[in-house]
Amino acid sequence: MFTEIITSKFKTIPTPFYYYDVEVLKQTLQKVKEESDKYGFNVHYALKANANNKILNIVKSFGFGADCVSGNEIRKAVECEFTPNHIVFAGVGKSDAEINYALDNNIFCFNCESLQEMEVINELALAKNKTAHIALRINPNVNANTHKYITTGLEENKFGINLWELDAVIAALKTLNNLKLIGLHFHIGSQITDLSSFKTLCLKVNEVQQWFVGYKITIENINVGGGLGVNYHEPDTHLIADFAAYFKLFNEFLELLPNQKVHFELGRSISAQCGTLISRVLYIKKGVNTNFAILDAGMTELMRPALYQAYHKIENISKSTKYEVRSTDSSSIVNHNSSLEKYDVVGPICESSDCFGKAVELPETLRGDIIALRTAGSYGEVMSSAYNLRDRVKAFYSDEI
Repeated sequence: MFTEIITSKFKTIPTPFYYYDVEVLKQTLQKVKEESDKYGFNVHYALKANANNKILNIVKSFGFGADCVSGNEIRKAVECEFTPNHIVFAGVGKSDAEINYALDNNIFCFNCESLQEMEVINELALAKNKTAHIALRINPNVNANTHKYITTGLEENKFGINLWELDAVIAALKTLNNLKLIGLHFHIGSQITDLSSFKTLCLKVNEVQQWFVGYKITIENINVGGGLGVNYHEPDTHLIADFAAYFKLFNEFLELLPNQKVHFELGRSISAQCGTLISRVLYIKKGVNTNFAILDAGMTELMRPALYQAYHKIENISKSTKYEVRSTDSSSIVNHNSSLEKYDVVGPICESSDCFGKAVELPETLRGDIIALRTAGSYGEVMSSAYNLRDRVKAFYSDEI
């Protein structure tokens, strides 16, 4: 995948930078489309995973909608020409300005997370003489069996309307005349690799549906969120998530009413594997218990390891035993078969948490070697910052170099 990076052309590009394999992205999107189309499911891409303009334009070209969690994400979706009737607005803290912008653009649906939020949207819609379409985000109290920071479906989390609040919500809806209930929304977390969690969600959705049936309330749309995980440990072996099993499970266990539509909000599983953070080794520092490989990329370019202690596969693509690296004239091949050594791979940021991995086994690594941090296409570039007054880094694409 990365042999083309080790060329004289790439060696002239300042690191760090994000590298996107466009073909991997398109193959992933094609698989999502094929598997979701089997059941007539609707897919909205979650911009919070990656809001790079080129990525979004490719996603849009496959006919998917946009899942947004801020006013600026809605603005970006509109700028990238996602049709408004395929834009949904989630998020636990929508500001008045964001709500007004969404109303002005006639988006498909607001996923509402509290009674007070519903009251605010109703008031703002009334002022514009509009009717806002809403879905109730229900907290199903389902454990996603993932990292506690990205679990969203438990009663202890800040997200969604609790089941015991539904009576009050339905009563209020009778007086909120500028709201139209068109759906129910559920999202239990992110990076979920145990599909049984989604089965549990389906069963809970079925229970909630029956509650609304008892009140003779017709629900047109069921939004089951996203959260499908990817394989960070073996990205080459598992470039594309198992969308076939994922969509089949929902088709099998969701008990839909006549003419109901099902919506998904997928982000990480679409864009994660197409992206890699490319960095260079600045220094090798001998330590007491370990050696440090100090990179020019840091937590400012890839926050997940510092924030979640998340794993990303780290490869020395200058000397990897997995790659044959051609010389600049492409007339000979240099095989690097050095023994492996252990390094703490760290960034230059003035924080001890700026660490990509401890005791990482790499070939003997030297100043100037090129390092790839894999599976960085989701929550990489989009979470980057200018902390320490760092420059924002550029993105390069496989079809442009």
